[in-house]
Amino acid sequence: MSIWHGDLADVDLDAMASGTLIEHLGIEILEVQDDALIGRMPVDRRTVQPAGVLHGGASVALAETLASWAGHLAVDRERFHVVGQEINANHIRPISSGWVTATVTPVNIGRRAHVWEIRIVDDAGKLVCISRCTLAVIAQRSAYGTPEGRRA
Repeated sequence: MSIWHGDLADVDLDAMASGTLIEHLGIEILEVQDDALIGRMPVDRRTVQPAGVLHGGASVALAETLASWAGHLAVDRERFHVVGQEINANHIRPISSGWVTATVTPVNIGRRAHVWEIRIVDDAGKLVCISRCTLAVIAQRSAYGTPEGRRA
């Protein structure tokens, strides 16, 4: 049974990333499974630190991106949106080239908050980083009731 809300056919996460940090870092979605979202990011000049290994901040950006996208897909997008509230990360091993692949799975999907686990691995499947991200679920203002489509 899928954890995602509604029809995902109209949701283009890669298009939503256009012109953002997500696009700049080269983060892309690979697969949407029933209970997980998988994406990847290159380890290149955009994502490494001066020492030549993957920057921890780039790993955290990948983790929060995937968690936020997962949260976005898990809520009623007509009524709610999600925002990052807290994130932590443990950087396990360095990587200097190739790709890192992140898999986000739910720890808890609540009405007001979500907690997601993000496992980031290298091309050999070795753990590079593990992260947990908490998202706040926020009600969108209703456009119902005013001629201009704005809430009074």
